[in-house]
Amino acid sequence: QVQLVESGGGLVQAGGSLRLSCAASGSSFSIDVMGWYRQAPGKQRELVANIISGGSTDYADAVNGRFTISRDNAKNTVYLQMNSLKPEDTAVYYCNAKVSFAGSRGLLHNYWGRGTQVTVSS
Repeated sequence: QVQLVESGGGLVQAGGSLRLSCAASGSSFSIDVMGWYRQAPGKQRELVANIISGGSTDYADAVNGRFTISRDNAKNTVYLQMNSLKPEDTAVYYCNAKVSFAGSRGLLHNYWGRGTQVTVSS
């Protein structure tokens, strides 16, 4: 069992910045991929950014150049630095982790946080 807890959401004005954090806790697991997704009301959940165990990153076109994903392996924590925020960035942001457990490291399990609200006013 792995728990993901997000923090850092809030209300900001257009052009402002926020940093989201997601901490993973549990036992006997290793994280292969961590990422952020977002979902606006009435819309499908979409990928924002992923960071792979080797350090490579992937960004949605809509946020590329404005958002930066990073991680602290010692703390099992992933961050999303969001700069130059736009009203269209308003959504619930969800942390996602694909993890493996001791004894079956080739099998990935998918976990989600409960989400944190980001609202950007114009």
